[in-house]
Amino acid sequence: MSVELVGEKYRFDLGQLKIDYQFDSETQATFVVVDGGGLAPDGHTETVTIDLKQIRDGVFLNSWTEASGATISHVEDFENGTLYSNLTMNGTLYNFVGTIEKLD
Repeated sequence: MSVELVGEKYRFDLGQLKIDYQFDSETQATFVVVDGGGLAPDGHTETVTIDLKQIRDGVFLNSWTEASGATISHVEDFENGTLYSNLTMNGTLYNFVGTIEKLD
């Protein structure tokens, strides 16, 4: 893995939706909703089991199911700082493209 993710924290900025996301391990992550944009309550924090697969150096497919039943699939391109996100919530599919920024 060319990008070491475990222990790292990132801001996922999808425009309407902003999340601080930390990779706790290769199978677990914790996120905080910074700005839910009407899709999630601001400040909501959750630890989820993730399915993380490396596509190529610096690019990962990351998916998980939240306690609410929402399902999320990301293509996370750390090399180019680009995030492609598909979110299914309450029977509606949302598609976002945004940025990834490493946080200290």
